[in-house]
Amino acid sequence: MPLLKVNQIASYSGNTLTVGTTGDTVTLASGATASGFGFDGVVWTSTIVTSTMTASVNVGYFVNTSSNAITVTLPASASNGDQLIFTDYNRTFATNNLTLNPNSLKYQGGTANAIYNTNGQSITITYADSIKGWIPTEEITATNTQTYSIDFLVIAGGGGGGNSQSGSQYASGGGGAGGYRTSTQTVTVGTAITITVGDGGAVNTNGSNSSISGSGLTTITSAGGGSGGATSTVGSNGGSGGGGGGGDVFAGGTGNTPSTSPSQGNNGGTGDGNITCGGGGGGANAVGGNAAFPNGGNGGSGIASSITGSSVTRAGGGGGGAGFSGSTGTGGSAGTGGGGAGSGTASGTAGTANTGGGGGGSRGTYAGTAGRKGIIILSMLTTKYSGTSTGSPTVTTSGSNTILQFTGSGSYTA
Repeated sequence: MPLLKVNQIASYSGNTLTVGTTGDTVTLASGATASGFGFDGVVWTSTIVTSTMTASVNVGYFVNTSSNAITVTLPASASNGDQLIFTDYNRTFATNNLTLNPNSLKYQGGTANAIYNTNGQSITITYADSIKGWIPTEEITATNTQTYSIDFLVIAGGGGGGNSQSGSQYASGGGGAGGYRTSTQTVTVGTAITITVGDGGAVNTNGSNSSISGSGLTTITSAGGGSGGATSTVGSNGGSGGGGGGGDVFAGGTGNTPSTSPSQGNNGGTGDGNITCGGGGGGANAVGGNAAFPNGGNGGSGIASSITGSSVTRAGGGGGGAGFSGSTGTGGSAGTGGGGAGSGTASGTAGTANTGGGGGGSRGTYAGTAGRKGIIILSMLTTKYSGTSTGSPTVTTSGSNTILQFTGSGSYTA
């Protein structure tokens, strides 16, 4: 009985036996095993890698980085079970790193390069599928951290307009806009980012804070907008300050409270000294207008951002309420960017949803209005986007970026 049966032996010379020819597939019978072909089917190349190169599946490589860092581009195609091994030939990975570029495939579910920087390191990677791609199945003291950059826009809830005294001719101040902050940070793949979106404040109430946080990140907190001053009271401090109430020269609240750099908002305007009209709430880009009898102060303007791919202005202050002197004055205008307008003949006007705009003030028996809820927006390269989030953000794309807009609290896992 023959020991070996093949359809074709291309050549047999000396101690070399070649099975099949170029383009053929050599298949083992069901239940058969192969031996002598290297660890788990991986064949080690005798050529020491000393410069950038592209790897082939099921090959082991000795990588010598003693003179320079080396980037190895992984194969453009692979099948389940394919393997690659990379070993630090000269124990110099810490000095000159080995970088694995996943090419068109995934690496541990991401597309970022994997960097190995520990001397004497040996890495075995196995291809799983199109979802996770290459996965390290054996690493010795490996340092393999994948990171990428995310742009953040964090806007808190706007402050509510002040409440006027029933039957009074005095008006209330407009609410300050929610704090407006931006940040660009490097995140590590697998990091869970907690998203907290602040609500708008009710009448006479500050808005709530918005924030992002996560392991390895700098926490960014935007302060809720200050409420407008009720009749005969000052405006409240906050991300942007609320406008001062009518009844005398009542000051607007202080913006950028607590202090951040750069500033997250501006002060509210003062109420009028003729005791009847309210100041405008501060906006992210400008202070609230001072009241000028019998008219309310205008809300401060917000800031435009193109993080979503188009320019949108957010975080405008609310207008102050109008006073009365034989005839009703004009309420302060809404600050551009979602603030509410003030009034003297009705309740203040509500601003634009999810802009962090401040509520408008009013007069007498009419109530001010609540501030508007904030928003948190993330933008990253689409090639880095993990697709893993909670809280049902709105997901869009613009150019090469994917954008997540959170109008409620949730999370994103890098």
